[in-house]
Amino acid sequence: MKISFHGHSVILVEANGTRILFDPFINGNPVTDLKVGDVKADVIIVTHGHNDHLGDTVELAKKNNALVIGTAELADYLGSKGVRTHGLHIGGGFNFEFGRVKLTQAFHGSGYINENNEIVYLGMPAGVLLTIDGKTIYHAGDTGLFSDMKLIGDRHPIDIAFLPIGDNFTMGPDDAAYAAGLLQAKKVVPIHFNTFPLLQQDPKTFVKMLPDGVGVVLDVGQSIEL
Repeated sequence: MKISFHGHSVILVEANGTRILFDPFINGNPVTDLKVGDVKADVIIVTHGHNDHLGDTVELAKKNNALVIGTAELADYLGSKGVRTHGLHIGGGFNFEFGRVKLTQAFHGSGYINENNEIVYLGMPAGVLLTIDGKTIYHAGDTGLFSDMKLIGDRHPIDIAFLPIGDNFTMGPDDAAYAAGLLQAKKVVPIHFNTFPLLQQDPKTFVKMLPDGVGVVLDVGQSIEL
């Protein structure tokens, strides 16, 4: 299994012949190495409805005939745009042909400003547990620290966790390091940092807060094998 980081919260998982893309914020993302026209995805998972996560989902889904997975409200909204979707909700999961997707809580917001400058409510934000090829990947989405991360780790042994460290809108490095301890993931990768001035952080400093061998900094475009 190959997992690659593409800036901000964009993660690509390639396993069993399936390409699963998380939070495809590409156009307008100053730190990504991707171009929408080049991206191939079979499945797109969106953690919540903010533009820097929902991003280019509609265009990519239509171009690739990809299945989009998210909360029920988000799935309904994207379905109205002609996208093939599967809605879940917090605590719920589903066994797809490629693997299992389960949503966890995340403490954040989820709304989209449309072309009429109206805010469209897109359901609760979520974290995602993806179990595929015998491995479990946790993408926390945008969230603050919460104590039930320990419950998530106890219930779902996590091989690799992607945690936001940018502060201001999400956990900062200190809280993310505490979250890593609660989750007890074998590997922890920082995301959602250095995209914009408000999110400036040093990922190497964050990794030093974790036990030896747990933290992994992935440069944009870099991958890890599980």
